[in-house]
Amino acid sequence: MNFNRRVSVAVLTLLIAASGVFAQVKRKPPQPAPDRPLTGIDQLKSDVLPVDKNVIIGKLPNGLTYYIRRNVEPKNRAELYLVNKAGSILETDAQRGLAHFTEHMAFNGTRDFPKNELVNYLQKSGVKFGADLNAYTSFDETVYQLPLPTDSVKTFEKGFDILANWAGMVTFDTKEINSERGVVLEEERLRGKNAQERMQQQILPVLLNNSRYAQRLPIGKEEILKNFKPETIKSFYHDWYRPDLQAVIAVGDFDPKRVEQLIKDRFSGLKNPTGEKPRAKYTVPATPGTAVKIATDKEYPYTIAQIVVKHPETSVRTESDYMRSIRVDLFNQMINARLGELLQKPEPPFLFAQASYAGFLGNQDAFTTVAVAKSAAQLQGAIKATLDEIERARKFGFTETELDRAKQNAMTSIENAYKERDKTKSASFVQEYQQNFLQDEAIPGIEFEYNFQKDHIGDIKLSEINALASSFISNQNRVVIVQAPDKEKAQLPTEQTLLSWINATGKNITAYVDNVSKKPLLEKEPTAGKITGETKDAAISTTALTLSNGVKVILKPTDFKNDQILINAWAFGGTSLAGDQDYVSANISSGIVGSSGIADMTQIQLDKMLSGKNLSVSPYISETTQGVSASSSPKDLETAMQLIYLYFTQPRKDADIWQSQIAQTRALLPNRSLDPAQVYQDTVAAVLGNHNYRRMPLTLEKLNMASLDKAFDFYKARFADASGFTFTFVGNFEVEKIKPLLEKYLGGLPSAGHKENYKNLGIHAPAGQLTKNVYKGIGDKSNVQLVFSGDFDYTDDNKLQLDALEEIMNIKLTERLREKESGVYSPGVRAGYSKLPMSRYSLTVYFTCAPANVDKLIAATMDEITKIKQNGAEATDIAKYQAEEKRSTEVQMRENGFWAGTLIRASQNQENPDKVLEHTADLSKITVQSTKDAANKYISGVNLIRLISYPEKK
Repeated sequence: MNFNRRVSVAVLTLLIAASGVFAQVKRKPPQPAPDRPLTGIDQLKSDVLPVDKNVIIGKLPNGLTYYIRRNVEPKNRAELYLVNKAGSILETDAQRGLAHFTEHMAFNGTRDFPKNELVNYLQKSGVKFGADLNAYTSFDETVYQLPLPTDSVKTFEKGFDILANWAGMVTFDTKEINSERGVVLEEERLRGKNAQERMQQQILPVLLNNSRYAQRLPIGKEEILKNFKPETIKSFYHDWYRPDLQAVIAVGDFDPKRVEQLIKDRFSGLKNPTGEKPRAKYTVPATPGTAVKIATDKEYPYTIAQIVVKHPETSVRTESDYMRSIRVDLFNQMINARLGELLQKPEPPFLFAQASYAGFLGNQDAFTTVAVAKSAAQLQGAIKATLDEIERARKFGFTETELDRAKQNAMTSIENAYKERDKTKSASFVQEYQQNFLQDEAIPGIEFEYNFQKDHIGDIKLSEINALASSFISNQNRVVIVQAPDKEKAQLPTEQTLLSWINATGKNITAYVDNVSKKPLLEKEPTAGKITGETKDAAISTTALTLSNGVKVILKPTDFKNDQILINAWAFGGTSLAGDQDYVSANISSGIVGSSGIADMTQIQLDKMLSGKNLSVSPYISETTQGVSASSSPKDLETAMQLIYLYFTQPRKDADIWQSQIAQTRALLPNRSLDPAQVYQDTVAAVLGNHNYRRMPLTLEKLNMASLDKAFDFYKARFADASGFTFTFVGNFEVEKIKPLLEKYLGGLPSAGHKENYKNLGIHAPAGQLTKNVYKGIGDKSNVQLVFSGDFDYTDDNKLQLDALEEIMNIKLTERLREKESGVYSPGVRAGYSKLPMSRYSLTVYFTCAPANVDKLIAATMDEITKIKQNGAEATDIAKYQAEEKRSTEVQMRENGFWAGTLIRASQNQENPDKVLEHTADLSKITVQSTKDAANKYISGVNLIRLISYPEKK
């Protein structure tokens, strides 16, 4: 169901706890103004929305709620969730951070799964810790997710034992608690110790009006996490992990009746505590008038203004509620379309702007306006332009044509969901049922939603949408926030000046003019080509075509999605064919052209023309290739093909778009070096690129070398000759029916028969051993990357062994650095390999830790590497990887995106795509000896680059 809405990105970042888990906030529609007479829509019968007949909802005698739904996507899989109405908001002063700590302890020992046995068991069953098996804690809830295979009855049924253990049988072993303290503190370090965290500490008391929410961020207090006694966390678990505050959600490919019995058997024995505490519902009290907070930090690189007007929370339970939610969606869509148009001016007044009505916290919704200025000196202009646009909508309203387009887009979105109703992933249903349990949001099901919206969206009047702006905007219960770099503090306004800017907006504005092109998308039909060759690959059900102009097409019809076709095109060349002096122009050329509209039509006009269509088409130019990435519904395929044809033959040169994007980029560069994370990543790119010109950070000097003429000419040259292009189509289509479109639009592309190729620029990591330390930032935080690299014999067996080595090292380093050393939260290992432009590999170990622990943890990492080099991987770890890879492959084989990527790689690398069918069988080639050989080949240490960030030296 589409009732859950996100708050604006900027506001959400203020609510992110340092733990990295955030409160699940939702957008709900505003209540109608009490003094407005009811319209026909408001007089809809206020029946409670029905409950989807496909979900079984029940409650055990102990109060535990359950939701069960059979769903076959993915096949032989199920999503099991345990949802607790218990989060950080319920903590006492002595428990701050222990709701989140409890979540960690659930993975560190329960009655039936002591210590790490639970994670160990699930990994052997093909469930990957972190990627599949996971949990989060927020202000008001804690949720555990457990995806499992259902074709193994033992594993599947064991999942309900695991959920029951989490629900009421966590053991809280003192030794495990003490070991986990370091992990939780490292999670806080990973997410925090930065400008954003320091900003939060300044802003949240004002934004949340000193409410309990401002004092109960899920990560908690460091001194409590270090020193709490086991009895304190056991008390939290005893009070709040109880059946009457819990729900089990099971969605997947299974027998619902059997699952219902499993839930009754496993959870009926759980008991609520005697003298249970009432589960209080906390609020964010209203703020009389307007509160203002101006916050700065030396490492913050942006200047952002936010205006948050809070309103009473509303939920979607009745048909009238649902209609209001649709109105709000339409309003949000239209106001942000107008703000987006301002970004396409030659000198845009801001870097980004957004306005939307959405959910907030503590029984409140909010209308949030965000403006990101180019600098503090231009903050007033950014605020004025953004608020002027909102005031324009309030004063003059929207136009009928804007509303028509918004309705078309809304219907396209829900129509797509309706068409995919039998292909919807189980996780999507889980999210709906979770919100039904936590927030009492209605779950009528997609059939009802689609038919209701189809029947009633046409009844929504423009006057009703126009009335929303006045109901959203207020100077009461309002918070105004400005964030900026310390270095621009002198240019920031006072609180009084800031409010005067806001109060002065909206003067001398005129009504919006809806500039719509009446020209057809394609004015002249292409001269069609012919199919001159056809071959079939029965093994993977593909058809390869050759067109008369040399274009090659690979077709793979699937039934994985009902309303999706993925289209990709590529040819060799890319920015490697541009000289260094023209590199910046070449590198941004496809982004400029892709934002400039098409032929004689501006991007604004093109977007309006494409309203209501389910498609996306984007040209791209990478270092070695150029091409198109696109998707479409079957209904809109011809329109997508027309756009592809036009991006080849009639790209648009728009000086305004060029000037706009250059101005925005230029504004971002001066503060780039303020952010320690950005400085570190720039250093990593430079070192691994051997300080090649193309791997160094963008500077104003480089940007000034770019020109629209060079960029546009380079783009045209890359797409002038289609004879070297290969197109892949994956999705819901019939080969014979699609052929005429291919002949017309792809066969009609220009062809000169040139045999272009990329240039091998020889850019790769330097050989030998190298350590690069970066000293930047004031936070007590270090980032570490250990990069092994070298030449690579690009064979299927070598790729298999390197992939296995990656995951086996992930398992071992999680055990060593996280579980044993308690020195990191989430270590990672990433392997990569390529055949083009040269056959190379890299394997990178990365983690965040305390600066004092860098040397110790690097030594521990190298120790684990040495063990694999000497002895090979442990058989149990090999079995875990094989199980995980087998399970993930089974799911991927029924995804359009997986096949699109497979066909592209195979065609570029001249590989046999049928090999993918052998992948699961090939997993048996991974042995103790093969991992030993791979470790000695790929992580010998002969080529090893250490990249480490430290705080600035004092």
